[in-house]
Amino acid sequence: MKKILGILGLLVFVCVATALLSDRFLTEFNIENLIRRSALFGIISIGAAFVIITGGIDLSIGSVVCLVGCLFPWMLVEQGLSPPTALAIVAIMSLGIGLSHGLLITKLRLQPFVVTLCGLLIYRGLTRGIVNDQTQGFRGGYTMLRNLSQGQIPLPGTEFGIPNPCLILAVVTVAAAFFLNYTVYGRYLLALGRNEEATRFSGINTQRMVIVAYVICAALSGLGGLLFVLDVGSAQPVDFGSFYELYAIAAAVLGGCSLRGGEGTVLGVVIGAAVMQVLRNSITLIDWIPTNIEYAVIGAVILGGTIVDEVVRRLAAARKAPRADAKDKREDS
Repeated sequence: MKKILGILGLLVFVCVATALLSDRFLTEFNIENLIRRSALFGIISIGAAFVIITGGIDLSIGSVVCLVGCLFPWMLVEQGLSPPTALAIVAIMSLGIGLSHGLLITKLRLQPFVVTLCGLLIYRGLTRGIVNDQTQGFRGGYTMLRNLSQGQIPLPGTEFGIPNPCLILAVVTVAAAFFLNYTVYGRYLLALGRNEEATRFSGINTQRMVIVAYVICAALSGLGGLLFVLDVGSAQPVDFGSFYELYAIAAAVLGGCSLRGGEGTVLGVVIGAAVMQVLRNSITLIDWIPTNIEYAVIGAVILGGTIVDEVVRRLAAARKAPRADAKDKREDS
């Protein structure tokens, strides 16, 4: 809870500071666009959090977004498939990617960094080869389908509306939080991240839980890729989804996920995703901040979150040491 309140305070501070420094921040268009983008990135960030909680990493999130985002309109427009068929294909494809990652990591004992880094290269390369490096879009069609991401629910008495991706994010957040906090499998994931060997000796199938984490991550990455392309209407395979994995990892770290594993809250990750998008928006709106330092900010956020996590861990260990010594003395006496 302290971490959630801390990241929430950071979000409020950044919003207030940006509003004071730019009169464009509080415009209706900017707020609505900011909420929509935060929801989209929140979905893929939750997927990244599940992997990080197990002590792993997924660097292929952006390429999965690219794969789904480019192939979905390609199947509809170029191949003439029906929307249900195309949706089924991208869903199976996303789940298959997560399953393959999990199997390679658990059965062949490959490092998650290596497996997902190769995935980052393979999926984007396959996408560029399949579509021949051509931009894919809906060509003005499929309005009802695109409303899934572009639409909004109007608030009575105002011209402002809640973007549909926020509702999807709410469903994903509730489902993920329930799974992580109120099911035995969620506790298995947290235990796995804290100490894999002890968890395995407790009789828990740790390999199965690692596979589950990577399948969830890939599935949410695929959902994110679908919503991203429905929102913008087109996707260029060269750069669509580029560095999205960095935003997802940064949001997870900001939201309280330890890169060592074993810690994390879904609500904190969602707030972390919002912070990242507000920071990105601030760089764009505030005139005296160079727009080309965006990735420097992401790097600083990840580094800062890691440093804070290490400092907190050492302080907690230092507080526990005197208590443990006092307990040993009482038992000896």
